[in-house]
Amino acid sequence: MDNEQTNNQEENKEYNHEEHLTKKERKQLKRDRREEERVGQQKSAKTKKAVFWGIGVIIVAIIVAGIMYSISLSNKPGELDGFAQCLEEKEAVFYGTFWCPNCTNQKRMFGRSERLLPYVECSTPNGNGTNVICQDEGITAYPTWEFADGHRETGTLSLERLADNTGCTLPEGI
Repeated sequence: MDNEQTNNQEENKEYNHEEHLTKKERKQLKRDRREEERVGQQKSAKTKKAVFWGIGVIIVAIIVAGIMYSISLSNKPGELDGFAQCLEEKEAVFYGTFWCPNCTNQKRMFGRSERLLPYVECSTPNGNGTNVICQDEGITAYPTWEFADGHRETGTLSLERLADNTGCTLPEGI
């Protein structure tokens, strides 16, 4: 006999068994089955809830790991850290604005080392004016580099040009 026939016979036995029960016993049997079903549904709901929370915890862990990884990358030294620090030591000053595309390109040339540039923001926070420092210095074009000897150059300067103007040495391979 296959499994389907065996299951049908067991159901028939149970059904036949119910025929011989009293009305009170049948009611109790129905209550017991409903209770079993309710308990099963509660277990199912608890399982779904546990799975939901488990997935939530995993997602939060992935997000936290990503943030930690990002922070660890930003704390690593850039390959031009020494060069950027030398520019400041040699009294070079980079005047620019946050809205200036050439200033953005100049900063990108330094990668993670951008944070060490001797940079002066000339724009007011709303982008509609020039701050007092840049007005007093007579800065009218961006980017403007000013060097220790007092001469200025405007536009995006190559790293080699900055090295020539300051005497700073670029790392090998750049």
